Amino acid sequence: MRKICLTLPTNRLCASALVGMAEEATYAVEHFDVEVHLLVLDSCDVPTVREHAAVLDSLPKNPRIVVHHLPETEQRDFLRRVIARSRALKADQLLDLMLPNALSYGACTNRAFLIGSALGCESIHRRDSDSRYQVVGGQQVFPIHHELTSLGKRVVDAACNVSDSTLTAAHSNKTVAMVGSSFVGELSVDIGEIEKIDQRVYYDIVSLWAPGHWPEDRKRQLVDESFRGAGTDSFTHDHSVLTVVDPMRVDMCNISFHGVHERIPLPPATDTIGSDYFLIHLIHDAALPGVLHNRNIVNFYTGERRTDPGFMAYQMRFVKFLLSMLYFNFIYQRMAETDEALFDNRGHVRSSAIADLVRESTRLDRTENIWRLTSLDTSYRKLGGRYSTLADLLITRRQRLLDEAQHDMEDFALLIETWAALVQSAHNTPAPTHRFPEQQEWNEFR
Repeated sequence: MRKICLTLPTNRLCASALVGMAEEATYAVEHFDVEVHLLVLDSCDVPTVREHAAVLDSLPKNPRIVVHHLPETEQRDFLRRVIARSRALKADQLLDLMLPNALSYGACTNRAFLIGSALGCESIHRRDSDSRYQVVGGQQVFPIHHELTSLGKRVVDAACNVSDSTLTAAHSNKTVAMVGSSFVGELSVDIGEIEKIDQRVYYDIVSLWAPGHWPEDRKRQLVDESFRGAGTDSFTHDHSVLTVVDPMRVDMCNISFHGVHERIPLPPATDTIGSDYFLIHLIHDAALPGVLHNRNIVNFYTGERRTDPGFMAYQMRFVKFLLSMLYFNFIYQRMAETDEALFDNRGHVRSSAIADLVRESTRLDRTENIWRLTSLDTSYRKLGGRYSTLADLLITRRQRLLDEAQHDMEDFALLIETWAALVQSAHNTPAPTHRFPEQQEWNEFR
């Protein structure tokens, strides 16, 4: 029986998401020969953590579903032990990269990767707290159905369980590294208001995540596809394709990885939307096999984003995403060009090759990012209102934002170079436990 890790990182109250994920775990054990480790990485305040604990403790017990609910205190203790056992240099910096004081989409998923390794899980299946499953005919549509059908299998063995395949015989003995789908509902990035106010400004802003040298028609295509997921169409029937998955067709709320997450981590950048999408691009650019299916998850926005502080914080994360693309666009292009040099003699991605590309990117000229900030200033002032206030804020943080974008890549290179030692250490480190005093019973890490 294989062990898998179904994980949800959260920094907000999400009782319904926890119940839904537990129901997906139940589906998994009822339909597949697996033991599910349901991992909740909880960065909420104490009252919310306790509410989540009560929800998880009230779930029906199943001997093949092990619930792990870890507040940050327990996560930090585990990371300290892993880092110490790895004998890695710059231990304090690594701890900050794995569990920073600010929000980091990549870091929270990296923690799930290491804890999954400590648990002996062969795959990671990630969901988000601001999403839910589609319901068709009274039944929830769980992505894990396709994930467990194909993930980790050789292409030649997975081919009989998908609707279609675009892979050639050259891929036959490769392993399916990723199975994923997208979302329906609201845009994955909360910029729909901009499009409603001024479609031209929306184009000007969204096109900034393309390489600066792209022609206008290619930028237009990118803008038309960006952040929309699978649109609004509801699920009607299953369809899955064995292929090299287009990164524009999957989302991190609906993703699973096998193998590759133990070789390359995600960028640990803080307050940066999209910092957790790197592996999706790596798998594509390295032409690793994947499965794209259509069990899309429903995306929705939380009320916090509608407040003025929430708006400012979210938009700054979006700005940092746009600045990060100077470096990531370079890395993605080089990965696609490097081809076989990305792999060792066992066909595994070489972490040293990726780290070298990331370090090389840090030496790029910043002119393109200066242009991005200038363009954003113009666009936000055209929108007026609180977007003008955002433009004023960008002026005061201009140099800091440029520096952070570069330093984030330097941190990423360091983490890649250390990742193999951290993963090996995690495999040999007892996983953390947590028990609330008032609870009579708690499923602990074992």
